[in-house]
Amino acid sequence: MPKDRFLLLQPGEARPGRVPLPPAFAVKAMTGDTETRFSLLEVTLARDIPRHVHHEADECVYVLEGELGIDFADETHVATKGMFALLPRGVPHALRAVSDPPPRLLQISSPGGWEHYLEDLFEAGPAVLTDGALDPAKINPVAARYSITYEE
Repeated sequence: MPKDRFLLLQPGEARPGRVPLPPAFAVKAMTGDTETRFSLLEVTLARDIPRHVHHEADECVYVLEGELGIDFADETHVATKGMFALLPRGVPHALRAVSDPPPRLLQISSPGGWEHYLEDLFEAGPAVLTDGALDPAKINPVAARYSITYEE
């Protein structure tokens, strides 16, 4: 790894992006930092993520605190502190908070790009919500640019 790509973040520090993300989404390694290989975020899952498919990226989650509900294909799982899940591309899945406070996790997407998708979602603001919840029909136009499809 070339020395000019070395990163060392302090506790609580995050990489700045094009659009400021809420504290629940702390970008630790941006897609550009890894030459598009992956992106890494520390996430507090305060809002459930509806069932969707990544058509190009594998997603990994490692639970740091709390309990994470994972619906994967036709199975339901609960991941607790210290557990890891690989969510391969092409398989429908959803994530939800099972604990209170909500789970905190490391989320890796390979190849990268997840942080840019989040920037686009937060830039869209309430336009992607219905009654305060993520609305798949409203998210899909944004998600399509990142090869993600939400079930409507």
